[in-house]
Amino acid sequence: MAKHGVKTNVLRLLELANVDYTPCEYDVADGLIDARSIAAKIGLPFEQCFKTLVTINPQKEHFVFVVPATSELDLKKAARISGSKSIEMIPLKELLPTTGYIHGGCSPVGMKKAFPTFIEESAQLFDEISVSGGKVGLVVRLNPEKLAAMIGAQFADVVVL
Repeated sequence: MAKHGVKTNVLRLLELANVDYTPCEYDVADGLIDARSIAAKIGLPFEQCFKTLVTINPQKEHFVFVVPATSELDLKKAARISGSKSIEMIPLKELLPTTGYIHGGCSPVGMKKAFPTFIEESAQLFDEISVSGGKVGLVVRLNPEKLAAMIGAQFADVVVL
């Protein structure tokens, strides 16, 4: 179990669930917090760095999608897999009150509420992926299968090809 000086809720929850992870802090002083920059800073290939996207359907139900940081969520596939007629990204101003996380620090682990979550199936090709550690400047590297089991996520094809 990795231990870390800056204890975010994400790290605490991973430890409680006995999920092995490696915390990776990265410098944000240069302002480069896009996926490619983060991947380079933590030494992980782009396709293994994942971002967490929160969506909403017309019935005001929320769904979370964890996709490779350099990919785009396919909203039609997302709607179909979530059983929604349509789906869209939540407005940025609703991210913090809905999830407890800010833009750039949103993690699929430890949201205010457990929303149905889907991880892009390509994550299963890797022994480890990275997701946000719950704040800007921190990601965690962990096994995607263990992440999915912990948060009750399903793997699905949800990105634009």
